[in-house]
Amino acid sequence: MIVDFHTHIYPPSIREQRETYVTRDRTFGELFADPRAKMANAEELIAAMDEDGVDRSVVMGIGWTDQGLAREANDYLIDAVSRFPDRLTGFAGVSPAWGGEAAALEAERCAGAGLRGIGELHPSEQGYDLGSESMITPLMDVVREHGLIVTTHSSEPVGHTYQGKGDTRPEMLWRHIQKYPDVTLVCAHWGGGLPFYALMPEVAEALGNVYFDTAASPFLYDARVFEVVAGLVGADHILLGSDYPLLRASRLTRQVQDSSLSDADRGAILGGNAARLLGL
Repeated sequence: MIVDFHTHIYPPSIREQRETYVTRDRTFGELFADPRAKMANAEELIAAMDEDGVDRSVVMGIGWTDQGLAREANDYLIDAVSRFPDRLTGFAGVSPAWGGEAAALEAERCAGAGLRGIGELHPSEQGYDLGSESMITPLMDVVREHGLIVTTHSSEPVGHTYQGKGDTRPEMLWRHIQKYPDVTLVCAHWGGGLPFYALMPEVAEALGNVYFDTAASPFLYDARVFEVVAGLVGADHILLGSDYPLLRASRLTRQVQDSSLSDADRGAILGGNAARLLGL
């Protein structure tokens, strides 16, 4: 089984009015102000999955700042999952920066409608710190109650800049991990380099419920990152993710297949770990 743990799809209304929405939502504007930035719907994703041999994809939000747009996008994810239940798993887009219980209420609504996680959070664009208990705890309470998985954007403290990079760096992820060790956390984009700190014993010990997806990996790291991170945190903590439609899953699966990892580790990364987390 091959599972792409990091993809994005959008309702037609948002695609058709993108020029309006780039000024309405900060994260959307950061990612899609350039008209060349790719967007896709559920049917296009399914077609790409068929071409690339992907059995299931996790579809998620982008770290919406506007509550109305987030709800519209979440409704589309709920509908897409209901139409393709054997192919898609949905994660709800929310923002703790909405204040009060708003993020928790939307997460509760989406969990009740069948979505299995929260994400992709984008703290730097949404305007909060993942380690802020007052803002994050109400959402984490819902996560615990429903057994949800949380995916957060992550960014590297060094290297080149790019659209949407932000500053959700390893130190911010570390604060969150320490405060919510029982919550299953997926750090997108290799956790902004957090796995490299697993050489520190206290970090390695704290990563039991933490996973790292490979979204956009070819734009960030040499292909050797698969072997290096597997050696640091274990292949059982790596999830294949493409960041579709930014990249196709086939580009990542080729890197996994071409790696020097064992067959067992390749299978875990390509889908075994995801299947276990999602209860497939």
